[in-house]
This record gives sequence, structure tokens and C-alpha cells, in this order.
Amino acid sequence: MSTLEGKVVAITGASSGIGEATARELAARGAAVVLGARRTDRLAAVVTRIRAAGGRAEMLDVDVTKRADLERLVAAAVDRFGRLDVLVANAGVARIAPVGDLDVDSWDAMIDVNLRGVLHGIAAALPVFREQGSGHLVTTVSTSGLKIVPAQAVYAGTKNAVRTLLEALRQESTDGVLRTTSISPGFVRTELVDYVADPAQRAQAQEAMAALGIAPEAVARAIAFAIEQPDDVEIGDLTIRPARQG
Repeated sequence: MSTLEGKVVAITGASSGIGEATARELAARGAAVVLGARRTDRLAAVVTRIRAAGGRAEMLDVDVTKRADLERLVAAAVDRFGRLDVLVANAGVARIAPVGDLDVDSWDAMIDVNLRGVLHGIAAALPVFREQGSGHLVTTVSTSGLKIVPAQAVYAGTKNAVRTLLEALRQESTDGVLRTTSISPGFVRTELVDYVADPAQRAQAQEAMAALGIAPEAVARAIAFAIEQPDDVEIGDLTIRPARQG
């Protein structure tokens, strides 16, 4: 029996990519998953697929920039399954452009989703974890925050802000109640770069992703590995990238 059997996991950004793969992987290992995303048509398809395979899944329309939506997600997990063991804060957006372009709207979008969205999740989940006496917060950051490159300054900045946030939270939570894990994927075959505004930069990013990208299922397995550890073991950081990525 998997050590995920009976655990309840909420996942944001679960309608595609890493979020969808994680939902399917964890459900296959016996976890009940509560999925949040804005694209509810695609989210419904994920839930249908999980249930058809014998898994347990629920869904909500969730915009992580809205604090109330994260509160509803956590409440739905507790109401439906009696508890929440893990929150996977996966929702994210990437806008690639030099800082000098002064695309302030894109900066705001990345800050709101990538950073504020994680904070909203912490604010919603932490009281439940404290009341239960246990809980696990998993965030999807990025190798962009480990190797800084041009045109990704603000994106990398938001990811490194989350990395810093989780390390501070870890140090504040050494009473054994809360575990934290930051997952740093490299090139993964997802839709993340499909929304880059500049056509040339978008094409370049898509080409690199197609040539180098690993399957999102690889990241999902890494998340499952971190969650499956005994309660007294914390996997603080995991970097998972293609073997050929520089």
C-alpha cells in the first residue's frame, strides 16, 4: 500500500502540465485530490479521468490571486474529506522580457500569481495544519531562480521570493507540525511559455522546451516522493531538470 493512501491533497494550477500530472500521480497512489484552476472545462476532464481510474477527486474554480478562492479550496478539502494533509501551490505564469521593456502589467501578473498566490495558500492552509497537528506545503519554483539569465529577471525574482519565503517558514516551524518542500523544475513540456508576448522569444522558448523538456510526470513523481516521506523527514528542496540542460 502506498504511504499516500488516505492523504488529502489540494493542488492549484491543476488543469494542465505539472498540476494535472501531479493530480493524476497522487490519486493513483491513493490520495484524495481537491483540484483548483481557472479553466474549469479542462479541470473537469482531469477529474473525470481520475475517477474513471478509480481515484477520488473534487474540483473548484480557483484564481489564486483571490484570497477567498484559496480559502474555499482548503475548506472544500476539509468539508469533503475531513482534513487537508498537503497543499501543492503549483499555479504560475511566466512572462519573458528584458526589464528595460518596462512591461509593468506582466510584472504585476507574475507577482500576483507566483508570489501572492502562494501567500494566499499559506494563509488558508496553515491554520488547518496547526489545528490538525500536521501538514505539508509544496511549492513549484524554478531553475530560473538558480541560474539567472536575461529576460527572466522578474519571473526568477518571484520564484526566488517563494524559495526564501518557504525557507523562513521552515525555520519558524521546527515543532514538527509543518513540512515544506520547494520543487525546482527545469525545462518541462508544459504550456508555461505559450503565453510569452514577443513572438520571437515565444518561439525560441517553445523550441528549447520541445528539444530539451522532460515530461511533467517526472516532476509529479518528485512531488510524490517528497510527500511520501515519514512525518519526521522533510525534503526541503528538489531540483529536477533534463540531463542535457545547461
